Amino acid sequence: MDETEFWQLVDTTRETAEGDPEEQADLLVERLVQLDPDSVLDFARHFESRYNRAYRWDLWGAAWVLLDGASDDAFDFFRCWLIGQGRDVFEGAMHDPDTLAELLDDFDEEIDGDGEELGYAADEAYEQLTGAVAPALGIPTPPAEPEGTPLEFENESAVAERYPKLWERFRED
Repeated sequence: MDETEFWQLVDTTRETAEGDPEEQADLLVERLVQLDPDSVLDFARHFESRYNRAYRWDLWGAAWVLLDGASDDAFDFFRCWLIGQGRDVFEGAMHDPDTLAELLDDFDEEIDGDGEELGYAADEAYEQLTGAVAPALGIPTPPAEPEGTPLEFENESAVAERYPKLWERFRED
């Protein structure tokens, strides 16, 4: 599976699920079990490498604004959700997280921002296909700390200054 096929699977399942990340995860599993185990592992590698690439302080700050706070786990699930939004949104956020204010049509804290199940879709599909746990993917381990410069998330003025578009759209009262 190449990168284009990876993003096509992400996009078609998101569109079919009408943006619901849990339903998207279920649809991903359904689609992945139609492939061979090596293709499922390729999908997992694409997903995991993007998940690791998104381990950045600036993205954590964007998640903080969108979710009105983001713990370690919440940020992990946010990164899965971000991948589930497709290539344009993911790459746009990687380039400048503040552009999420323009890239996201809607954002509902109750549904959006938590793609935990998306992170397990390939593992579940692989296990259904083979009866075994997926092997190590052979990709570099993520850094111990997010990349970039930390931001004091509790300092609302600093966060509003760093993410003016997100702050204006999702936080200003």
